Amino acid sequence: MDESKTIQRAQKGDLAAFNQLVMAYQTLAYNVAYRVVGDHNLAADACQDAFVSAFKGLQGFRGGSFKSWLLRIVTNACYDMLRYQKRRPAVSLEQLSAPDEDELYTDESAPWLEDGHAGPEELAMRGELADDIQRAISSLPPDQRVVLVLSDVQGFSYAEISEIAGISLGTVKSRLSRARLKVRDYLVSRSELLPTSYRLSSGQQTHPTDDRAY
Repeated sequence: MDESKTIQRAQKGDLAAFNQLVMAYQTLAYNVAYRVVGDHNLAADACQDAFVSAFKGLQGFRGGSFKSWLLRIVTNACYDMLRYQKRRPAVSLEQLSAPDEDELYTDESAPWLEDGHAGPEELAMRGELADDIQRAISSLPPDQRVVLVLSDVQGFSYAEISEIAGISLGTVKSRLSRARLKVRDYLVSRSELLPTSYRLSSGQQTHPTDDRAY
């Protein structure tokens, strides 16, 4: 797909061209949305709202990274979804679960959990860890949640996150540092519930600028 030409056709109202863009980015958009909102159905709703908004606002795209432009709309839809959910009865974190491996673990999601040679026991342990990590992510404030997901799950650079989230590089770094420490503290506080090989010691130290903090 020639993305630039496809965007130009979509901007002229070509729905088939826009659907090509949706197909190209729907898995990435859903993975980001799921990790941010922590619920399959809410993630699907956020993506649907985001793609509708993207189609309506496509004339406002003036070039640059379409992926970043689209993900900014997706993350804004997630913020809206979280605000809406906050006004509704709270859902216990224990009700949140990580996605089925076949459903969401693509090349663009949770690379630290991937192991093509893992056996059944390792896969089960990895699933337990994924549950705990998702609960930890869901315990973060939304702004920290977004930068953590974009950086440590999706692997975007600070510059890309800055563009997607519409914040400065310094803000990206400070939010990410706080988010990583909170996730680490969350996992340490529940270390007895983690698979043995994944347990963190309270004595382990993490430097705020480490590439991975958990």
